[in-house]
Amino acid sequence: MGKKKLKVVLDTNVILSSLLFGGRLAFIHEAWKERSIILLFSEDTLKELVKVLHYPKFGLEDEEIDFLIYSEVVPYTKLVKETVKVDKEICIDEDDVKFLECAVSGRADYIISGDEDLICVGEIEGIKIITPAELRKLLVVG
Repeated sequence: MGKKKLKVVLDTNVILSSLLFGGRLAFIHEAWKERSIILLFSEDTLKELVKVLHYPKFGLEDEEIDFLIYSEVVPYTKLVKETVKVDKEICIDEDDVKFLECAVSGRADYIISGDEDLICVGEIEGIKIITPAELRKLLVVG
């Protein structure tokens, strides 16, 4: 019997760091490509990723963005229909609510973030919000 794959929601910055810059977060990109984690996205979280990839500071052409989205992310993703609405008061930054709603709707195991505004929520409906370093420990030990 294989070990259970973790269903995770990654905040946009974690995805960008692991996808574009590698370094200490390269293991996350490797984990989703090896399918040892299942990425959960909602329409809203995917829209945000596409929007942020278009920021001039990244210097990406449309073809590069399409490649990243359709070759490096979407094939490893489970799209979640957001059926659960979360009280916007739970987050310091209302823009982070979409990650909570995606996680609860998709019954994620974890939300992975480096954003203190999201981390300080702690957990929602039994879904812990953890840092990339904590995810690394889970993947090594798990």
